[in-house]
Amino acid sequence: MLTLGRRRLLQGGLLGGSGLLSACAATGSAPTLPPIRARTDRIYDMAVCLRPFRAAGPRLDTERLGNTLVVHNYGHGGSGWSLSWGSSAIAVAKAMQASPQEVAVIGCGALGLTSAILAQRAGAKVTMYAREQIPDTRSFRASGAWTPDSRIALTSVAGPAFAAEWEQMARTSFKTHRQYLGLPGTPVEWTDYYSIRADQPAPPAPPAAPPVPRLDFASYSRSIADLVPKYRKLAPEAAPFRASAVYQTEIMVFNIADYGHTLLADFFTAGGQFRHADFHSPAEIAALGKRVVINCTGYGARALWDDESIVPVRGQIARLIPQPEVHYGLDYKHVYVVPRRDGIIVQDVGGGDMKGYGDATETVDRSESDRAVTTLSELFRSGLGA
Repeated sequence: MLTLGRRRLLQGGLLGGSGLLSACAATGSAPTLPPIRARTDRIYDMAVCLRPFRAAGPRLDTERLGNTLVVHNYGHGGSGWSLSWGSSAIAVAKAMQASPQEVAVIGCGALGLTSAILAQRAGAKVTMYAREQIPDTRSFRASGAWTPDSRIALTSVAGPAFAAEWEQMARTSFKTHRQYLGLPGTPVEWTDYYSIRADQPAPPAPPAAPPVPRLDFASYSRSIADLVPKYRKLAPEAAPFRASAVYQTEIMVFNIADYGHTLLADFFTAGGQFRHADFHSPAEIAALGKRVVINCTGYGARALWDDESIVPVRGQIARLIPQPEVHYGLDYKHVYVVPRRDGIIVQDVGGGDMKGYGDATETVDRSESDRAVTTLSELFRSGLGA
């Protein structure tokens, strides 16, 4: 399912009787949903995000660069926004053990912003150093849904200790995200979500490349199943889409443009300083002369820290012109839709967790987005839509 192992849902793994699904199908009248205007000429933006995957999970250890204590906070795979507050709480706690009056934060993405704000709340004066502010970061190119265990680690590598740490991060993050519900600009909100099983499965696409061996990506969702609604299978008369099966739940969505703007404004309001900087080696960070630095450089840490444990996972999104009346997301034939306020996100997720794995290409592929939007259009054009 989307919020708890979305890609496993798309592959059919959780729709076959998992305990995460409600036992009873919903009955009643089907809601009338406004159709999504899924046309390729309504794509107004496309972007590629390289998710920084580490088999052992995010890096949250410390190291010394001369007199500088560096606390690392990077490598969150597809869960950067989702785990940002919990991960940053761990990093900031380590940073504040040195009782610094000032803290430097490297990076202005989801982890950099939350680390900076939490360090301010802990009493430190914070300066953020980054090549760009949030609208130009890779974090800004994320899909914007609560996906706390999306490519977060490999089960065989991370181990039970990380599973416990992950739950701590997920619960802390979830609690903090809730504080942004109902604020001006709607940085965070809940929305309905439907998983639609087509009556006629799409024919398999010819492989573009030799198959990649599948990895045992960790799934920890059951440990936080109490936080979010379960999926319900809708009775045919209660389903807004005519299909072989329709499942419904509610998901937490991050309207990233508003959320990023809100966090950056909070940082500056609290006295934060921003300095444009493009670091090429740890020595340049040590040269800042700061006593404590929190390193939130995401995929950039692979080059900056020569960290080959980071594997890029390419993901491309398309944004359709916003439709304020559309307040539901869905997945259909491996196309994933998130109804953000800054545009309806459409993404091809065919291939599951291995899609884009090891691919560091950041060039946009227009044909990929066109195919996803065209597939989505079938749902409404064929009469499956409400």
